Amino acid sequence: MEKTEISTVLTRPVVSEFLGTLLLVFFAVGSAVLAGEYIGTFGIALAFGFTLVALAYALGPISGCHLNPAVTLGMLLARRLTLRTAAEYWIAQVVGAIAGSALLFLVARQVPGLQTHASFGTNGWGDRSAVHINLGGAFVLEILMTFLLVYVWLSVTHKIAVIGFNGMAIGLALATVHLLGIPLDGTSVNPARSIGPALFAGGAAITQLWLFIVAPLIGGALAAMVHQVTHPPHEPVLVADDAVPHEPAAESD
Repeated sequence: MEKTEISTVLTRPVVSEFLGTLLLVFFAVGSAVLAGEYIGTFGIALAFGFTLVALAYALGPISGCHLNPAVTLGMLLARRLTLRTAAEYWIAQVVGAIAGSALLFLVARQVPGLQTHASFGTNGWGDRSAVHINLGGAFVLEILMTFLLVYVWLSVTHKIAVIGFNGMAIGLALATVHLLGIPLDGTSVNPARSIGPALFAGGAAITQLWLFIVAPLIGGALAAMVHQVTHPPHEPVLVADDAVPHEPAAESD
């Protein structure tokens, strides 16, 4: 293989992570910013889930369609990719989220009266939460929601690629955590998704951003550790029925 061909192979996954995160932020976060009052929590959750499913089928075979630093961290700890690749993914995801947020901000500014300062689809606790969840509650919530998402991701994927119906399970997991989390803290489970909009919202969205970076990464790391216990590498999958002792079948006459 020539040097230019090798460069192209190595570049495609990084470009896919950039493009995928850009599109996820623009369309999924955009559903909250531009159409939230019309489609409600259920509609926003479906927008996140459907967008991820579509991108998983489009980009999964190329990069794994992580689009999320917490997922990439889980993959790294599961030894499915190298530290260098993980770092490239993290950079692509954050830059993609910022680019997607910039495009969304450009569109939002064309809507008269639309509030973007300290909001703009960002995450928060206290008076920035619909139910006024406190800092501790938001921290635990983000860990648990990210744990579910990354655990499902690790469990249904082979190595890195998302193939077959794997994307459906991942999309359903993302939609589920949004159904729970949107009224509580806006649902992050993705540091890049939180960083991009917060940079354009400013105000309290920036001062509270640290939680939506740290907690999802902890959740992703915990998911990787638990997954190693329930799905040991290099061992065959244990079917539940095989683990239950059975009485020997009676011999026929």
